[in-house]
Amino acid sequence: MSEGCVFCDQSWMRAAEIFIETPHCIFASTRDPGIRAQAGLAEGVLPGSGAIVPIAHRTSVFQLTPAEWADTRDLLLQAQVALHDLLAPDGYLLGWNQGGVLHPHMHVIPRFDDEPLSDRWLRSAINVPENRRPDPWANGSGRALRGAS
Repeated sequence: MSEGCVFCDQSWMRAAEIFIETPHCIFASTRDPGIRAQAGLAEGVLPGSGAIVPIAHRTSVFQLTPAEWADTRDLLLQAQVALHDLLAPDGYLLGWNQGGVLHPHMHVIPRFDDEPLSDRWLRSAINVPENRRPDPWANGSGRALRGAS
């Protein structure tokens, strides 16, 4: 565990609404913005947004081991089912973040047709207040799980 590393302190992630752990990676997602505040992160706009994070320190996503890649895929599929049960999203936005952190991580962001900025990329999806949905907790169509476009 590295001093000051937000991803080494998993206590805030374990408090998330959805927390899934494998031997090499974790997924944490929450509808509670207070969880993000505990970790010193900006308040998220879209409920359910989360990340898949390798447990071991890596400086780049390109350094992930085959086991970490396999766990990432496994967690992505488990997260899709859990998020469908929670919010039935219309789609997903996936994006890797690396640089400036010791744990490159994949953002898993449920997307909804009624988002004001539904056509925008990662930062506007989760950090721009103008992207708040009329009812942030309302279910989507569930189209994302069915695989329809």
